[in-house]
Amino acid sequence: MTRHPLEVLRTERLRLRLVEPGDAAVFLELFNDPAFIEHIGDRGVRTLEAAAKSIEDGPVAMQRTRGHSMYMVELLAQGAAVPVGLSGLIKRDALEDVDLGYAFLPRHRGQGYAFEAARAVVAHARALGIPRLVAITTPGNAASIALLLRLGMCFQGTRVVVPGEPELNLYGMDLPYAR
Repeated sequence: MTRHPLEVLRTERLRLRLVEPGDAAVFLELFNDPAFIEHIGDRGVRTLEAAAKSIEDGPVAMQRTRGHSMYMVELLAQGAAVPVGLSGLIKRDALEDVDLGYAFLPRHRGQGYAFEAARAVVAHARALGIPRLVAITTPGNAASIALLLRLGMCFQGTRVVVPGEPELNLYGMDLPYAR
């Protein structure tokens, strides 16, 4: 398979690339998934136009200003790239450190893609010189908690990330610079 011009990372089964406006349909589907709404939040994205604006205001803007963002995760299978979800690095105002984020479409959960992508993103963060990485999750999201612990993150306590919203579990890990 040839390298996509927006490719950032590649694993055995996955390609992580910059998000682009053509990904609006994937964003729309993902942002309206009941599990996404329950564990990440309702972004109020109900149209392709709103999804495209979310892409421009979110990953595209963060990539431009920070040099990292959420990436589109694609399954590299049989010569085609199939979008399966998102994974990447977010800098939230409410957190001191850069945050590892991920979300996958329902039909692609439970196949190890989230861990595979997150592990690649952690290595990417280390290569970028990010000294510490955190992640947040709802206290009831057992799958996400297990993934973060498997990555080597440790529970750091709880935090309110969005005022007026419930507390979230905060996990973290130091990233010694890889030379």
